[in-house]
Amino acid sequence: MKIAKNTVVTVNYKLSDAQDNLIEDGSQPMVYLHGGYENTLPKIEEELDGKDTGYSTILQIEPEDAFGDYDASLVKVEERSRLPEPLEVGMQFEGMPDGDEDEEPMIFTVTEIAEDKVVLDGNHPLAGIALRFSLTVTDVREASEEEIAHGHVHGAHGHHHGDDDEAGEEGDHVAIHPIH
Repeated sequence: MKIAKNTVVTVNYKLSDAQDNLIEDGSQPMVYLHGGYENTLPKIEEELDGKDTGYSTILQIEPEDAFGDYDASLVKVEERSRLPEPLEVGMQFEGMPDGDEDEEPMIFTVTEIAEDKVVLDGNHPLAGIALRFSLTVTDVREASEEEIAHGHVHGAHGHHHGDDDEAGEEGDHVAIHPIH
């Protein structure tokens, strides 16, 4: 079966930067619903569209087509006392960007901790980096009606809805809490 809109694609991958420094070894395959559901980068979908199981490629994606350019204005220095303890580098918090309070909340990652100050970075960790994906398609199947309706894959390596999720898509939204 060829990869097309409303197919579920399973891809083994390795992710490196443009200098071939390994970022992620892809120990679990990437499984996504193909067809503009924003389950993977558009350039990956574009490359895999129309391909079959067994297709293999190395694809380089520039920052503007991946996680954007690094934006220094998204780095904040906050008083340590404003954040919960214990505090560790790598923890993430939801917060508002400086300026317009009408903006959407965003995720900030703790990148440095000093005695009384903390550096929070609102950039995606891969912002500003050209990414090189080594991709091999291992499976392509038709998506179920439920997967298409929900806009994502269910089952192995996909999204799972709990039986107590009577409120519809409530379970699809992640609340941001500190990550240790």
